[in-house]
Amino acid sequence: MDSFQPLIDHISKKISFNEEEMKEFISYFKVTKIKKRQFIIQPDFIPKYRNYVVQGAFRAYVIGDEGAEHTVQFAIEDWWISDYNGYISQQPASMFVMALEDSIILQIDYESEQNLKAANHKFETFFRKMAESSVAAMQRRLISNLTKTAEERYEEFEQKYPSIAHRVPQYALASFLGMTTQYLSKLRNIRVSKKS
Repeated sequence: MDSFQPLIDHISKKISFNEEEMKEFISYFKVTKIKKRQFIIQPDFIPKYRNYVVQGAFRAYVIGDEGAEHTVQFAIEDWWISDYNGYISQQPASMFVMALEDSIILQIDYESEQNLKAANHKFETFFRKMAESSVAAMQRRLISNLTKTAEERYEEFEQKYPSIAHRVPQYALASFLGMTTQYLSKLRNIRVSKKS
């Protein structure tokens, strides 16, 4: 499989580049294979790359003062992941980003992204659209966390992302939804018994 084709398709859904622009844009990305449980970002190191997932799954998380892990984001095929605060400001990361499966990603480094944005307003528009949809998704999640019960959050996540709900480890999904693994297990059992 051409590792760049998914990215080309992804870009084409958001903005139209001509052939030359597309070639220039994707030439700034490099293909990287990542093993399961390998970290692509760790706290105290400046995140060098914005990462597009071609194949596989990732989890971004932080560790609280009490030692508990809190999942901030998942990413599967056709999603982007990084420690955006660290990447955008070129400051040390505060999150871990780890592969949940053997994965293939396309990476663009910070300097290359800045060069692309300066070279063509279409490239800048693409990154702006990505940033806008990311902020909107973060706001939806924040509102959901503040206004919905744990059970409602789980049901909403399962309806919206069924492939992720059963692909990521239960402890990671529980921490993303702000509940204990035991409570998530109980919710899943209730749903299974309702269906049968």
